[in-house]
Amino acid sequence: MNNKNPGDAEENLLTCLADLFMQVSQSKKKTGVIAPKRFVQRVKKQNELFRSYMHQDAHEFLNFLLNELVDILEKESSAAKDSPQSSSPEKVPNGPVQPLANGVKKEPPVTLVHKNFQGILTNETKCLRCETVTARDETFFDLSVDIEQNSSITSCLKNFSSTETLNAEDKFFCDKCCSLQEAQKRMKIKKAPHILVIHLKRFKYIEQLGRYKKLSYRVVFPMELKISSTSDDVDTEYSLFAVVVHVGSGPNHGHYVSLVKSHNHWLFFDDENVEMVEESTLQTFFGSSHEYSGNTDHGYILFYEGLGAKSLG
Repeated sequence: MNNKNPGDAEENLLTCLADLFMQVSQSKKKTGVIAPKRFVQRVKKQNELFRSYMHQDAHEFLNFLLNELVDILEKESSAAKDSPQSSSPEKVPNGPVQPLANGVKKEPPVTLVHKNFQGILTNETKCLRCETVTARDETFFDLSVDIEQNSSITSCLKNFSSTETLNAEDKFFCDKCCSLQEAQKRMKIKKAPHILVIHLKRFKYIEQLGRYKKLSYRVVFPMELKISSTSDDVDTEYSLFAVVVHVGSGPNHGHYVSLVKSHNHWLFFDDENVEMVEESTLQTFFGSSHEYSGNTDHGYILFYEGLGAKSLG
């Protein structure tokens, strides 16, 4: 992407990110540091959450970044279609179709972010009185999963898709019964994304404390993972290629480091310090098997790439 052409759109988060990647790829040095000053300044300008020096959440940042990039790319796509010189690009079906006021259905543009990160969940609710099943599809860029002590990502994902009973104050309004009814609800992965991002919900609100607490639970994340999709009835195989680690004992302070697989080697990134590590090092970030442990470095966001899926770029 060339952002230096005259007449190009003004600077935005995408152009700053593109410039950052350009600096990295065009650097003649084999080792060194690039400070992402323009990118950070742009993030602060776009979102007041990141303007202070307070500790911010990496998952919130990821969501903000992906959604902001989608907005920019969709506006660019819309502007290109409105331009008389542009030829209309081929449309690809993408999630729920957006109806227009005149009844004509318009599909939103499929961006690079959608192609790589978007999956589809089916939210199924079954009325226990008339047994009617209501299914609603919704798109996602990442899956946020509850965690338990001494568990694994596989068991967390099973719990994510487990059946939940809606009763008492949580009853479901059944359109067929025209009243609130007890129901069973579950989430299924209809279409798995190319890049599967799993966010471990390590920060939990504790009523008795009146604040959030970090869960240091040991959650094993495998190098390889299989995900079942309901749309094509095949398992998608994934390989772990990056981990964001939260370092610290609580939600309001700490530090983030990351591990990234590059050319079959794992690299550990801690600000400007980068070192090559063995794959076995990842086990030290699973978490603690007992609560009061000295280890505060825990896997927080996992990035898996579908085997055979096209890489980013």
